[in-house]
Amino acid sequence: MQLKPLFTFLTALTKNNDRSWFQERKATYDQLRKQFEEDAEFWFQELKQLDPTIAGPEGRKSIFRIYRDVRFSNNKDPYKTHFSSYFTASGKDIETPGYYVQIGPNGNTLIGGGLYMPEKNQLAAIRQEIDYNADQLKAIIAAPDFQRHFGGMGGEKLKKSPAAYSVDHPEIELLKHKSFIASHQMTDAEVLSHQDFRTHVVEVFRAMVPFSHFLRGALEA
Repeated sequence: MQLKPLFTFLTALTKNNDRSWFQERKATYDQLRKQFEEDAEFWFQELKQLDPTIAGPEGRKSIFRIYRDVRFSNNKDPYKTHFSSYFTASGKDIETPGYYVQIGPNGNTLIGGGLYMPEKNQLAAIRQEIDYNADQLKAIIAAPDFQRHFGGMGGEKLKKSPAAYSVDHPEIELLKHKSFIASHQMTDAEVLSHQDFRTHVVEVFRAMVPFSHFLRGALEA
């Protein structure tokens, strides 16, 4: 898609986040959304080649709505100020390891994935897999392409060791994680000057495939 018009629209939306402004420019949004759907379909088809477990949904259905759920938020702005899409093996399920792309101005562009704040049983399963196969995860994280794009594994961590593991466990720092995230942040200048952003997303996803497989394998064991 054409990124400069998208950034122009989203920058203006950030300053005018209300329904009347948005409705007056709905045609512009619809055109930008259609372009993003085409990119999402491209990423979906490429991901199916990189990670055959990615079964759906098709690209356009992987896209998140621009409308915010404000019911439980102090921020009552009705619209998100980015476009985003999430690809997993079981549809657009945020509770499943997957691949995420978000595009937005003011440093809000990122490519990544993993599993954010897994529920209790999922967290226990991943920690058990780390306990059993930490060398595999460390090799994935240390791989040159993973380091180049992500710099390491991110995600919130406990301050103390998990209850099921000793404080002197050799992999305690990995076991402290509450989320397991790979995140490739991009500045606005990097996004807007990129010669082929769409293909760049695929290359970042490629570096994340073993990481996704590790997490998915832990949950399916």
